[in-house]
Amino acid sequence: MGKLTLTPTELRAGIWEGILTGAGEATPAIIVTHLNRDLPDVTLVPHGSGQWLLRIPIPIETLADGVQTYVVTDAASRARLGHFSVISGEALGDDLRAEVDLLRAELDLLKRAFRRHVSEAE
Repeated sequence: MGKLTLTPTELRAGIWEGILTGAGEATPAIIVTHLNRDLPDVTLVPHGSGQWLLRIPIPIETLADGVQTYVVTDAASRARLGHFSVISGEALGDDLRAEVDLLRAELDLLKRAFRRHVSEAE
C-alpha cells in the first residue's frame, strides 16, 4: 500500500464523501474523529482501480453552533489525510455579517480612490 491521498468530493444529505487513492486493492483502515471521538458508520466502497469512495455520515448530535471539524486519519500510519468542517448557528450569521460589512467598507474606499483618480486625470 502506497501513500494515501484523500480528495473531497461532496457533502449531501448529511453524508460527506471523498475519494481515497493509494491504497491498492486492500481496504484501508480509516478513522474519522470529532472532538477526539471516533465516528460510527464510516464506509469505504471500491471506486475503480486503487480508489475507494469514503462515506462519512455526520451524526446529528455532533452539530452545534459554530465550527465543527471532522478529522480523517489513516489508522495504520496515524497520518492525517484531511479534514472537513461544518459551520452553523448564530455564530455563523455574526461572522458573515461582519465579513460583508468589512467588504463593503473596502469597496467604498476603492470607489472613492478610483473616483478621485479619474477626476484628477481629467
